[in-house]
Amino acid sequence: MRKILFLLLLAASQIVTAQKNTSLDSIQKLDEVIISTNQIFGSKYVAKNRTGSAYFISKKELQKMGYADANRILRNVPGVNIYEEDGFGLRPNISLRGTSPERSSKISLMEDGILIAPAPYSAPAAYYFPTIARMQSVEVLKGSSQVQFGPFTTGGAINMISTTIPKSFSATVKARYGSFNSAQFHTKIGDSKKNFGYMVEYSNFNSNGFKDLLNGANTGFDKNDVVIKFRLNLFPEAKTKQSLLAKFQYADEVSNETYLGLSENDFNSNPFNRYASSANDKMTNDHLQLMLTHTVNFSKNIQLTTVGYYNDFYRNWYKLNNVVSEGNRLGIATVLEDTNTYSNHFAIMRGILNSDDDALLIKANNRNYLSQGIQTKLDYHWYGRNTFHDIEIGARYHYDEEDRFQWVDGYSINSSGQLSLTSNGVPGSDANRISSARAFASYATYRLKSGKWTLTPGFRYENILLKRENFGTNDPNRTGNDLSTRENNVAVFIPGLGTNYQLNNNLSFFGGIHKGFSPPGNQEGQKPEESINYELGSRFNFSGLQGEVVGFYNDYSNLLGSDLAASGGTGSLDQFNAGEVTVNGLEILLNYDLLRKNNRFSLPISFGYTYTNTQFENSFGSDDDLWGVVTAGDEMPYIPKNQFNTSISLEHSKFQLNLNARYTGEFRTVAGTGNIIESEKIDSNFIVDFSGVYNISKNLNVTGSIINLFDATYAVSRAPAGLRPGHPFGVYAGIQYQF
Repeated sequence: MRKILFLLLLAASQIVTAQKNTSLDSIQKLDEVIISTNQIFGSKYVAKNRTGSAYFISKKELQKMGYADANRILRNVPGVNIYEEDGFGLRPNISLRGTSPERSSKISLMEDGILIAPAPYSAPAAYYFPTIARMQSVEVLKGSSQVQFGPFTTGGAINMISTTIPKSFSATVKARYGSFNSAQFHTKIGDSKKNFGYMVEYSNFNSNGFKDLLNGANTGFDKNDVVIKFRLNLFPEAKTKQSLLAKFQYADEVSNETYLGLSENDFNSNPFNRYASSANDKMTNDHLQLMLTHTVNFSKNIQLTTVGYYNDFYRNWYKLNNVVSEGNRLGIATVLEDTNTYSNHFAIMRGILNSDDDALLIKANNRNYLSQGIQTKLDYHWYGRNTFHDIEIGARYHYDEEDRFQWVDGYSINSSGQLSLTSNGVPGSDANRISSARAFASYATYRLKSGKWTLTPGFRYENILLKRENFGTNDPNRTGNDLSTRENNVAVFIPGLGTNYQLNNNLSFFGGIHKGFSPPGNQEGQKPEESINYELGSRFNFSGLQGEVVGFYNDYSNLLGSDLAASGGTGSLDQFNAGEVTVNGLEILLNYDLLRKNNRFSLPISFGYTYTNTQFENSFGSDDDLWGVVTAGDEMPYIPKNQFNTSISLEHSKFQLNLNARYTGEFRTVAGTGNIIESEKIDSNFIVDFSGVYNISKNLNVTGSIINLFDATYAVSRAPAGLRPGHPFGVYAGIQYQF
């Protein structure tokens, strides 16, 4: 990898040095570091001129393929690893540079610069993910300059930018319909006056699903999302400009989703089947966000932004958890791993055997999350003689909690696959506890540009108190008679340093080193996840060929795993030490317009490639089926070594045609080394999507898209239990009107 990176950088240097330096210096003036309240980068320009690896997905790019699936959008970014689950992107599992992908719990997820995971410190597994279809842009930050955006600083951060208040009156209505009775409806309206502005937005996404139950029931979902924003310019005649922005967001979801996948044989014969025992499985949730942002522009060089935020997320995933036969109770993953040994359990699961009462145990995974706090940042920049300086200082006080109040209902099933309720569980009798975290975080960064060099040192400080109050399964009223508590406190200093050298206007080199950090669990004395991370890269532009090449190396001194039911564990969420791990890789991004000299048409193409190599440096055992028993030298699961994404578009003022193809290499589903055995492997896949837009008029256009153009049948994971299929061939058409 190092040799490849060196050769690529050397070649780029020789090519670009040989050409004439005719373009203007694009980074002499960097006023754009004073960014809008809710954005990290603000534009592709700012992202490309950072001292660390960064990627900005623009509004145009989001609209290009018309995806409502976050997985398909983020796969275009090198360094992003994802394993799918439901085929529609309802609950992505995202990894950045080899972090553990389970429920995106090892990266900092944000919406409008605010942590958006249900409980980012105490229970970060993201069962809630913002509706990507209503986003205006997406920012992906990796590498040395991410110390501003904790608490997770190893892999990186993803910030989703919701629709901003327009500068003048505008309204948009979009509707789309297609395969599996899938429909999307999205509308928004907004305006700005001299001293105020507003925006109202509504989005709905629903489908009957592409999986089949014996009783013909709906296996799809229905999601609603409402956002209201109001901005007020305070004291408009005053010299110091101030504004107040209020945001209200509410979303709800009902999805007939399950943890239960298929056995190897059943997947090979009918990958879109669902076992009868999962007929009652259902996720219900709702999410509320309130934000109030105060911005003060003391001058064009000094800005102070303060945000108060409140996120409330309720969810209950009612899902099959265990199967009982002849008094032997087993988890659904255990049954599917050995259907021959547990043939009676498997027959009950499939609904082809009359069962006893309480043979199917369906768990009400009832939880309520709270995340609230206040954060502020001061940005001050100025110019010296041939220098540029920028200082950013920020602080955040944050509280979050996860409240578990769960129970298990018993069902029987007959040989026709019909379920009958046989016992009602008592609320709180399965889990009855509150996990919480109080955190104070602060950071400071300094950006210095002098001549061809840009230097960005920075540091972050986190002080976290993690606590758990377990009221016990025999105290549903929480009187405290059986209360047990535990807590863990951690304080950490997180430094980072990034640098950029602009050889000329067409070639630059950047690199950095920073400390990686992930909060521990609430077990007393548990140490946090820590690593030292390095990157070295180059950005170049040669005769219209633009690109970026980055090599990275993450050296974990203490990797933490989480006991998640979603990955085959017990669901306790307790973290455990996995010791030393190394992750290294290569990221390549290339863009070129084949018709860049044509005035009527353009034919842009892009190519992104990610190579990721992982290795455990010591042996250990865990209860999490995703890792299991690990031997030194094993590779991490659910991280493919090779993946690439390529796209080509034909663009004209009247129409646009887009073709997107992605390749995901095979990966193992249990830690191991050498050749992957079939029962622990997800095969590689190559998926092609197509979309088109025709502009009937300036304000009206029609759209069409095909997901999985060649109807490839492929597995995406074996987690939480059994094999799961990706989205099959689907055709969708829509219309958009804006004024």
